[in-house]
Formats: sequence, C-alpha cells, structure tokens
Amino acid sequence: MSSGVPETVPASAGRATSLADRLAFTLWLPAAVAAALSTAVGRVLAAEDLPRWAILAASGSFVVYGIDRLRDLPRDRHTSPRRTAFIERNHRAFRIALVVAGVALALTALGSPPAALALCAALGGLGLLHRRLKRLPALKSVYVSLAWTGICVGLPWLAAPAATPNALLALTAILFPTFWANLVASNLRDDEAAIRPTRALGLARGALILALAATGLGPRELIPLAWIPALELLALARFRPTEHYGHLVVDGALLAGGLASLAHATLA
Repeated sequence: MSSGVPETVPASAGRATSLADRLAFTLWLPAAVAAALSTAVGRVLAAEDLPRWAILAASGSFVVYGIDRLRDLPRDRHTSPRRTAFIERNHRAFRIALVVAGVALALTALGSPPAALALCAALGGLGLLHRRLKRLPALKSVYVSLAWTGICVGLPWLAAPAATPNALLALTAILFPTFWANLVASNLRDDEAAIRPTRALGLARGALILALAATGLGPRELIPLAWIPALELLALARFRPTEHYGHLVVDGALLAGGLASLAHATLA
C-alpha cells in the first residue's frame, strides 16, 4: 500500500541516465566505430595515410547518420523513443555538430584520390536513401552492412599499395557478416525484425562464428581482426532489446573490437 509520500528519483540515478543518453545518442559512437575499424583494417593492410581515412570515415558516418536521424524523427518516436527525445532536447547542438562534421568531411576530401571519393559518394548516396529503404528490415541489414564494409574495408584497401583482390575478399568475409549481425540486433532493438527474435539472434551469432572462421582461414596478417566478431559475439550472448544496450554494448563492441584489433596489429 502506498504511504502517500511521492517517490523521488535519486540525483545520482538521473545523472547516470543523462550520461548514458549522451554516450549512446550523440553520434560519437558510429563515428568512432568507423575510425577505429578503418584504421585497424588499414594497419593490417599497411595502408598509407591512415589518419585521412579515419577522419573521412568518421565524419562521413556522422553526417549520414545525423541527417537520417533529423529527417526521420516522427518515425523514430515509435522505434527509438529515448534517442528521439534526446535529439529533440538537444536539437540545436545536434545541428551544430552536424555542420562541424560536414566541414571536416569536406576538408578531408580535398586532395583525396578520385577512387576514394567515388566510393564515398556512392556510399553517401546510399546513406541518403536509407530513409526509404530501411522500411524493409531484411534489405536494411544487407545494404547497411555493405555500406559499412565499403567504408571500413574499401577505403584502406584502396590506399594499400600491396593489397590484393584476395585480401579484399578475406576482409569482406570477416567484416560483412559482423556488420550484418550487428544490424540484425539493431532491428530487434528497434522492434523491426522480420523474424522471431530467437531465430534472428541465432542467425546473427552464426554469422559471427563464420566471421571468426574467416579470420583463421584468411591471410595470417588479418588474424588481429578476429577481435571484432569475437567481441560482437560476446555482446550478443546476453542480448537485451533496449536502446542503451543496443548502442552502448552491441555497437560499442564494434568499437572495442576495432581498438583491440589495432592494438594487436601494432604490437604483433
């Protein structure tokens, strides 16, 4: 029975929730994931000018995701209510950050090779179509995974003088299923899965096991990249369909895997 005294939320709990919102929803995470993974791939390929590709990948990801989230706020109120509320509370700061990222993208693009710019333009155009295409969850998982693979594998591969088509195929076999598994979990978080959650998670975990196998079967120099599917598999082991878990743990596993792979490749 109620005592008649209204309950209060401890200030520390409110601060913790605010911090979690900022970490999960400010778009630093996809930008950091793009930078870490492109740099890790570039390291194992001995690619040139790694900082350029990291900045290009990070700023491009920030811009594409930022535009998508601003354009699709009405729809996202249903699928991602916490994130939408955060963006609406910080709408002005969000737009300023988007402009800064756009400037960084433009400045970094200056002097970049034509092939890299063509790849970025193609993937950026696909990103701008995301609002229409993402209504089909199965298609969304495939084309977004292709876009992430194109940025994190394609850019450093183009900048690696000794890179071969076989290396490109091996990298794709590692990272595409990893991104696909991440997107399947994202669809579950946003309640957009086209199949039952247990089956979707089973398929995602299976894809990550295949990605791990690909690191063992591919060239030896790619072994450090095994951290990426391994940590993503760990994140999906006890999956929770919440916005914070989806962003901070499931997406955060990609960042942690990229950083671990980069450290491994550097120390090897």
